[in-house]
Amino acid sequence: MKVLTKEEEAAHYNATIKGGSIGGVIGTAVGAAAVMGASRRYASFRALTLPFRTFLVASSGTFIAVIAADRASAAYDIEHTPEKKRQVEREREREALYESNRTAVQRAKDWASENRYPLLFGFWVASMAGSWHLVNRNRYLSGSQKLVQARMYAQGATLAALLTSFAFEGTDAAKGKGRWETIKVLDPNDPEHKHMIEKKVHHESYPGEDQWREMIEAEEERIKERDAAKKAKQEGNKGDQKAAEKKEGAAQKQSAKKEAEASK
Repeated sequence: MKVLTKEEEAAHYNATIKGGSIGGVIGTAVGAAAVMGASRRYASFRALTLPFRTFLVASSGTFIAVIAADRASAAYDIEHTPEKKRQVEREREREALYESNRTAVQRAKDWASENRYPLLFGFWVASMAGSWHLVNRNRYLSGSQKLVQARMYAQGATLAALLTSFAFEGTDAAKGKGRWETIKVLDPNDPEHKHMIEKKVHHESYPGEDQWREMIEAEEERIKERDAAKKAKQEGNKGDQKAAEKKEGAAQKQSAKKEAEASK
């Protein structure tokens, strides 16, 4: 874990605030434009109180600001942390290799899975607008009643979409799809780059998921190197010991021979 200095913490904080501020301005502008358009289009929407319409605009700005600040913080952290930057680059290479053998439908499904929550938010906005359009035809309801009914319809539709996405994700997880894939790649040992081989790759569901695998593989490689060095050292010691024993035996024989000659 990298320990940040006060200057680095301040720079990280400023980058996060900058990203959140830009996102807040954009979100507020979009929310204000939507509220103004709805106020001009629907009389019942104009009947809503000014504080409530202000709340809708502020909520849009806050939502986008939080997302933008989080992304700006993550981007700064990756850009100024070499380990994380290399990890992201490896993930991009894996992703490119993974995507090169996927169909358009599979890529669209993966994109929808990765962007599930933004899509659900967009679906909620669309369902809110559609349900409001339908409920607004009822002349016997007040503006607040129409808003409550439209919100209930939108929440029901969004909940159904959320449960559907969970069902698809659970089915894929049970079948093991989307994680381990066998793909065909060019044989790196083929000088003509014509021969294709099969390679099993793991598709990360989030950046850094396979980091523990890489750490274990690196540790196993270091253990093998240590064992090999220890074994070579032991074999060298055995060789030296045998040579010493052989030399000692020769010396003993020579000494015994001299003693025998002296006794004669």
